[in-house]
Amino acid sequence: MSLIGTEVKPFKAQAYRNGKFIEVTEENFKGKWSVVCFYPADFTFVCPTELEDLQNQYDSFQELGVEVYSVSTDTHFTHKAWHDSSETIKKITYTMIGDPSHTLSRNFEVLIEDQGLADRGTFIIDPDGIVQAVEINAGGIGRDASTLINKIKAAQYIRKNPNEVCPARWREGAATLKPSLDLVGKI
Repeated sequence: MSLIGTEVKPFKAQAYRNGKFIEVTEENFKGKWSVVCFYPADFTFVCPTELEDLQNQYDSFQELGVEVYSVSTDTHFTHKAWHDSSETIKKITYTMIGDPSHTLSRNFEVLIEDQGLADRGTFIIDPDGIVQAVEINAGGIGRDASTLINKIKAAQYIRKNPNEVCPARWREGAATLKPSLDLVGKI
């Protein structure tokens, strides 16, 4: 069953952000757009490149009113240790959620049960706490934050213009489509 159109399930987790431990719940995903990026584990190889890419684009996310959360099944203590020891991870200013209980990974259906790790799952959540987009990658395939930004722009556009749809390769300012009987068979 797809998570598209479903509300984020209740959870409570500890996180690391800007030198502090904080608590995060499903309520943090309400009132503004959110991106939740699951990754397998701290101190690995593809993961730091993805997290750095998110940080490099963080200002662009913020300009769109989007908060970024990274999640692994590590603890918030491990996130701090990684942050303190890695030049790449030290740059991160967004929230790094620990999920040692696997609650979030199960809620978002990305837990690899026999490994206790999360798949590379990316979720765009609207201000109502509803999942609008899901992407799951195999462990060896890193994600590109710039394509995520384009998806967010499309999701935000559709939210403001519910009678329109964004075609493939749509970019902000480009033409959209208005589904109607007159359009059937003409594309």
